[in-house]
Amino acid sequence: MDIPELDVTRWNPYDRNCPTRKLLDRIGDRWTVLIIGTLQHGPQRFGELKTRVDGISQKMLTQTLRGLEEDGLVTRTVTPQIPPRVDYELTDLGRTLIAPLAGLEEWARTHMQQILDARGTTPPSRR
Repeated sequence: MDIPELDVTRWNPYDRNCPTRKLLDRIGDRWTVLIIGTLQHGPQRFGELKTRVDGISQKMLTQTLRGLEEDGLVTRTVTPQIPPRVDYELTDLGRTLIAPLAGLEEWARTHMQQILDARGTTPPSRR
């Protein structure tokens, strides 16, 4: 089967009108990175995500999940029971983000001390 080549030249995130810019804003958002990192381990309920992504508000979690669902990166499955069960899971497309975002997370862990030194700060856990 022949796979058509993608015309990546038509997507230019440096052009303010290109939709890739909005997508990069979403993918680069701290909550998106953390939610995808959590969902890489399998489906999660809303409450589980809220617990695992420390510090995220209910409103921000809802907004982020809706955006990820809108972009086809996450699916929302409602199981009819009382109370209704809602699970969130990465789609195949969403799973393609695991490796690049894991690389970004690893970079942050590796270089955090250098960044803190450049800022002249100490992490709260070391004060």
